Amino acid sequence: MNLSGLTLRDLEYVVTVAELGSFVKAAERCGVSQPSLSVQVSKLEARLGRPIFERTTRRLIVTPDGLQFVDQMRKIILEARTLLNLSRRSSEPFGGALRLSAIATLGPYYFPHVLQNLRTQYPDLSLILGEGTTDDLVALLLLGELDAVLMSAPVSEPTLIEMPLFREPFVMACPTGHSAATPNGTGWVGLQPRERLLLEEGHCLRDQAIAACAEIDVKSRHATSLETLKYMVAAGEGCTLLPALAATQTNGLQYVPLPASDYSRTIVLVWRRSDPRTDEFNSLARHLQEFRHPAIRLCAGPIG
Repeated sequence: MNLSGLTLRDLEYVVTVAELGSFVKAAERCGVSQPSLSVQVSKLEARLGRPIFERTTRRLIVTPDGLQFVDQMRKIILEARTLLNLSRRSSEPFGGALRLSAIATLGPYYFPHVLQNLRTQYPDLSLILGEGTTDDLVALLLLGELDAVLMSAPVSEPTLIEMPLFREPFVMACPTGHSAATPNGTGWVGLQPRERLLLEEGHCLRDQAIAACAEIDVKSRHATSLETLKYMVAAGEGCTLLPALAATQTNGLQYVPLPASDYSRTIVLVWRRSDPRTDEFNSLARHLQEFRHPAIRLCAGPIG
């Protein structure tokens, strides 16, 4: 059957007549004249080849075929309204929902600081937050299972766009009273290889810590998270590098500032180059750049 000439408005007329049991009342609710509504309903009945209503002088009856038609029309109208709701959501930033993840060495320390600002900027946005390792998050982003990722630069995947947010220095975490924490301490590079504690493989912070020194004891114990790493340091197992946002007060642990030019990372917002919402991601990046913290330096403008 050709659908031309079949309108949702006509379906609404029929459903309204069936609900109210009156052409007059249905016309009032739909905001049209009763003759116009009756004509359109009759045309629809002719198009379907079946009467929907049994018209008597005493009352209006929905025919057996009409009951099925009306039920199906309700479903069609409901689906049409759902379509309109989707179109309205698409006019909202990120369609009303944003799947945003961060590397595990950033998310737990960064999200609590920026969530209130994001709620203010995007009051109707549903935020779905997560964390993971760099490789896993990039893979999910490329598959379309994430909308954007907060991670450490550089980003080697050419199909992604990165926008810098801030530069975060590293600090050296040592057991309280450790010789490396004294004014004349030798810093990260002066530690014995066995004293340098690292995250397990898969974390970009591990690679950055290795790049910042000449030698690592590959047999040294590794931690699965920054919090575990901090507890290992506090227990006297050695020293480690921590991002400044993660340098929270911990008993038995002392932080040593390091030259930011040598010990830091740039945090970027990353999304797919093919995503048509680039303007929205740029706007999100600008809002995130408003984040203020004494431990970081702000960035502006694109990378690459």
